[in-house]
Amino acid sequence: MEIVLALAIGIVFGSGIWLVLRPRSFQVLIGLMLMSYAVNLFIFAMGRLSVDRPPLTPAGTAPDPAALADPVPQALVLTAIVIGFATTALYLVVMIGARGLTGTDHVDGEEPEA
Repeated sequence: MEIVLALAIGIVFGSGIWLVLRPRSFQVLIGLMLMSYAVNLFIFAMGRLSVDRPPLTPAGTAPDPAALADPVPQALVLTAIVIGFATTALYLVVMIGARGLTGTDHVDGEEPEA
């Protein structure tokens, strides 16, 4: 199962890199989003996912770290999702503004000659 998850993360991140290298700004934006999703999956997977383990200590019991889920990767991924959404919105506004000023959505601002 680990190899499948590693391959999936690698494919998503590689697709993001390929899109970042494209000449249109919308493709660059989608590539950045895919790369952030791949990093989020990587962080979440490194937290050793466990089934049927509570993230907090139940009331009235002694804390046993081996019986609990690690909340740090979950908190990191949740924070990264919020930050990723905010930066995507910012990139989108900048992209629309640049399109309005230059009249093209190419990253370098010039249409290729055909």
